[in-house]
Amino acid sequence: MPIEILMPALSPTMSEGTLARWLKKEGDQVKSGDVIAEIETDKATMEFEAVDEGTIGKIVVPGGTAGVKVNDLIAILLEEGEDASAMASVGAKPTAAAPARAPAAPAPIAAPAPVPATPAPAARAAHGERVFASPLAKRLAAEAGLDLKAVTGSGPHGRVVKADVEAAVKGGVKAAPAAAPAAAPKAAPAPAAPSPFEPAYEEIPNSSMRKVIARRLTEAKQTVPHFYLTIECEVDALLKVRAELNGRSDAYKLSVNDFVIRAVALALKKVPAANASWGEEAIKRYIDVDVSVAVATPNGLITPIVRHADHKGLAAISNEMKELAGKAKDGKLKPEEFQGGGFTISNLGMYGVKEFAAIINPPQGCILAVGAGEQRPVVKNGALAIATVMSCTLSVDHRVVDGAVGAEFLAAFKKLIEDPLSMLL
Repeated sequence: MPIEILMPALSPTMSEGTLARWLKKEGDQVKSGDVIAEIETDKATMEFEAVDEGTIGKIVVPGGTAGVKVNDLIAILLEEGEDASAMASVGAKPTAAAPARAPAAPAPIAAPAPVPATPAPAARAAHGERVFASPLAKRLAAEAGLDLKAVTGSGPHGRVVKADVEAAVKGGVKAAPAAAPAAAPKAAPAPAAPSPFEPAYEEIPNSSMRKVIARRLTEAKQTVPHFYLTIECEVDALLKVRAELNGRSDAYKLSVNDFVIRAVALALKKVPAANASWGEEAIKRYIDVDVSVAVATPNGLITPIVRHADHKGLAAISNEMKELAGKAKDGKLKPEEFQGGGFTISNLGMYGVKEFAAIINPPQGCILAVGAGEQRPVVKNGALAIATVMSCTLSVDHRVVDGAVGAEFLAAFKKLIEDPLSMLL
């Protein structure tokens, strides 16, 4: 029987994605592990590998299609010995090319909403009332007046196929009720006319990543009880050490952010209660120190992770961050490179931002917002002096981290930043 290739869930938050392009065409042989398509998720553009072997018999969703739901049929794979006629069993008719989806042909009998019944669990989508069924199964069910919700699907992920409908008809499954006279369709509301006072604009479609960022950050700001703690760190000693280290080798080029990552990792080691996330039943206190670092990309913000940052030196952190940032901007991060992390850093100092408060990235308990280092007047030993000062604001989820713990973390962080040689030990 032909194998249905379904839209995969390539990240925990993915509900739909863009099928960017096919790397195989109809008629191509495919082996398990072959990369057959590129899919744009809510986080990055990722390669999609085949699980089974066979021949691409039909590409259902053409490349460049956006808004493809997870578990939607995107292609059909023919197993050895099968020809195009076998695809009828999964509701696909062989065609010479892969055109864009066309509207379904009208069924001979109108299929109104069925009387609510308890459907077979396998035939239901896990996230709602939708029944997964092949187009042919839907047409046959409509012709027979059959309620698809009462049919148990035998296809992949409980999808109802032709054989299931035929068996249900023979078995006398209850038909759907007769259609009520259709009400006259309501006229679609006219689009609101643009205000004559609105300035000219262009519309930029939201990417999958941008939509997820908007949803998650709105949820975070509305549901997470944020509070904020700010400290000022003198970084003259850090800038001097950075210049000296960069002058010793061409194998690395340390940035202030590399020192910040290292200081955060060591401070989390000293104050593990800040390396935690919220759970309804228990707070998760992480054993490993995995630091997420916000990186701006054309599609939105993403947070690649420096794993085991407390065990890595400044040069290793610097080289790893350069590689991760490059992959993030190219949309080539692997799931393990951006999923997880116990603490996030967002640094806008390179843009000249003096101070800001970042929104927590759930389920993490903290995010550190780092501003620019700038010369300011300070008092030292009772006398006025000039120092390079960097403001850092910790946003804290009060369900996870108490104020005293946040203050303890910032004190440890400040000590490391102002004594950078201690980070080299």
